[in-house]
Amino acid sequence: MNFLKSTALTTVAITAVATAANAADCPIKVGVLHSLSGTMAISETTLKDTMLMLVDEQNAKGGVLGCELEAVVVDPASDWPLFAEKARELLSVHEVDVIFGNWTSVSRKSVLPVIEELNGLLFYPVQYEGEESSKNVFYTGAAPNQQAIPATDYFLDELGVEKFALLGTDYVYPRTTNNILESYLKGKGIAAEDIFVNYTPFGHSDWSKIVADVVAMGADGKKVGVISTINGDANIGFYKELAAAGISADDIPVIAFSVGEEELSGLDTSNLVGHLAAWNYFQSAESDANTAFIEAWKAKMGESRVTNDPMEAHYIGFNMWVNAAEAAGSTDVDAVRTAMYGQEFPNLTGGTAVMLPNHHLAKPVLIGEIQEDGQFDIISQTEEVPGDAWTDFLAESAVLKSDWKDLGCGMYNTETDSCVQLKSNY
Repeated sequence: MNFLKSTALTTVAITAVATAANAADCPIKVGVLHSLSGTMAISETTLKDTMLMLVDEQNAKGGVLGCELEAVVVDPASDWPLFAEKARELLSVHEVDVIFGNWTSVSRKSVLPVIEELNGLLFYPVQYEGEESSKNVFYTGAAPNQQAIPATDYFLDELGVEKFALLGTDYVYPRTTNNILESYLKGKGIAAEDIFVNYTPFGHSDWSKIVADVVAMGADGKKVGVISTINGDANIGFYKELAAAGISADDIPVIAFSVGEEELSGLDTSNLVGHLAAWNYFQSAESDANTAFIEAWKAKMGESRVTNDPMEAHYIGFNMWVNAAEAAGSTDVDAVRTAMYGQEFPNLTGGTAVMLPNHHLAKPVLIGEIQEDGQFDIISQTEEVPGDAWTDFLAESAVLKSDWKDLGCGMYNTETDSCVQLKSNY
């Protein structure tokens, strides 16, 4: 009897220790690294709100691995070095299990060494220039072959554009993207003198001369189009100047890579009707999943709040991370990374997102036309396109591929059959 009693007490003690150990791992902390002030707040505040909604929804379902999720929000304030400091704070002080964040590539480049040093895990939700592959980052936004190249093809094939103005904010994403597009356009027979490239600082407001230069490109009667990698609140001044100059989409169409529903919600769109944007999601997409997502968002944030592409990227990435953690039985970064490969989750446009071994998603490419209500009429949509970390249109990148699952390499040279050490560019 004493033996049985002793055994029972031992079992209770072991169970109590195990329960205490599990409790010690709770809550699971989710880092949110988005600018809530400064020039990028116009775009990033909504992504913070999205993450809070997703965390709340998951907690209502029971959390992850039996633990409640806790969102840890910091404000890097559109200050690129501060992004690195805040990422280190999230990982070292708050000990978050995963980070969802960044918008600009310069902020991501700032964070990357910290994430890799501390073996953190970052889900990056915005279209970017490619030419990067880190085992510590899952890129849930578009690579150039999922946005920039299809958008350029639309200008060439559907609108007959013959001259291109590549207008961007002065940092790594626009510069690298435009290098790719210049090479691509020349390969399509567009002369160098028919490609105008211009960069402006974050927050730029005086667009009169630049718009005048773009208008002057069409003096010979050739069709001019603008490909815009302008980011943040500089878009407000750019579109206002276009309207002031009397430029319509019929005259000089603009296709933007960083203007979505959230940015348009702060603009007078009456003079922007017909201009375009290329994304992988628009609020106007018709699917049951999108209807439910929009209803949940508006119920939480108010009827006036809109959805956009990077929100969908966070929605997909977050749910894949949840499923990977559950499959791995752990939020350990290495275990979750392994479980991420091949993860599938319904996107909001009616298809299925798949996580590839190169840490990119397969995504559809959508072209949307701005409407007076600030929404987009979807005028072109592809099937899911696999994201490519290394472009085919720069010679030094065309021989590279990323495969973290089987090759354990983000920069594998297919000509030499060897893994190349990625040169630091941050």
